[in-house]
Amino acid sequence: MTALLDSAPGYRAGHTLPLRVEAVRQLKRRRTAVMGAVLAALPFVLIVAFAIGGGDDDGPDRRITLMDTATASAANFAATCLFVSAGFLLVIPVALFCGDTVASEAGWSSLRYLLAAPVPRARLLWSKLVVALAFSAAAMVLLPLVALAAGTVAYGWGPLRLPTGGALPAVDSLGRLALAVAFVFVSQLVTAGLAFWLSTRTDAPLGAVGGAVGLTIVGNVLDAVTALGDWREFLPAHWQYAWIDALQPQLEWGGMVKGAAVSVACATVLFALAFRGFARKDIVS
Repeated sequence: MTALLDSAPGYRAGHTLPLRVEAVRQLKRRRTAVMGAVLAALPFVLIVAFAIGGGDDDGPDRRITLMDTATASAANFAATCLFVSAGFLLVIPVALFCGDTVASEAGWSSLRYLLAAPVPRARLLWSKLVVALAFSAAAMVLLPLVALAAGTVAYGWGPLRLPTGGALPAVDSLGRLALAVAFVFVSQLVTAGLAFWLSTRTDAPLGAVGGAVGLTIVGNVLDAVTALGDWREFLPAHWQYAWIDALQPQLEWGGMVKGAAVSVACATVLFALAFRGFARKDIVS
C-alpha cells in the first residue's frame, strides 16, 4: 500500500497534514482559549493577593526569598509568577496539549479516516507533536510576558532584586528570565513525553492528560523522599527549580545542564516509544 501511494502522481507524504492546518485546528479548540485565559489571569490574581496581604515585617534573622522581592519590580514579579506556577500550573497545558493529540482523534472516531486520507502514521504523529510542543512553549512564554506587562504597571520597571543580595540591571534580567523560561520548557518535556505516549495508547484524552499529570506528581513525591539520596538526581522533578540559578549574581549552569540532560533523555525515550507503538497499533477508532 505504501509503495502504491509513493508512486501515485502528485502524492508527497511530507505534504500531508500540514503544520499550519493542525495549528489552526488546535487554536480553535475551546480548551486552548481557556488555558490561555487562566495563565494570563494568574499575574493579576497575584497582584490582588499582594495588595490585600500587604507587606510582612522582616525580623533581624528573617531570610529573604523570591516571594519577598515580588513587588520590587516587574522583573521580580515575573520571576515570582514563574516560581509559583512551574511546579504544577505549567504542567497542565503541557499535559493537555500533548495528551489530547492522538487520543482526541480516536475519541472522535476520526483517526482511522485521517490515516486513510492517506496520512502516514509517522507524519501524523510528527505534525501533532510539533504543534503540541509549540503551543506548550507559547504557554510558557505567555505567563512571564503578561507578568512583565502587569508588573510594570503595578510595581514599575526596574532592576531585578536578588534574594541573595544585590541586583541585576533591567536589561540583563530579561535575558536571565528568558533563560529560566527556556529551562522550564525543557524540564516539562518529560510531562510532554508521558502525555504523548499515553495519547497513543488510549482513546480517552482525559486519561492521557490525567495520567501524565499524575505521574508527574508521583515524581515530585519521590523527589521529596530524602531517603533516596543521590538516586533523586535521576528524577526530572529533582531539577525543576534549577532555573533559579539563573537569578544569581554569577550565572550558575551546573544544575540546569544536569536537569536538561535528564529531561531530554527521558523525553526522547518516551517519544520513541510513542512512535514505535503507534506504528504497530491496530487503528479501530
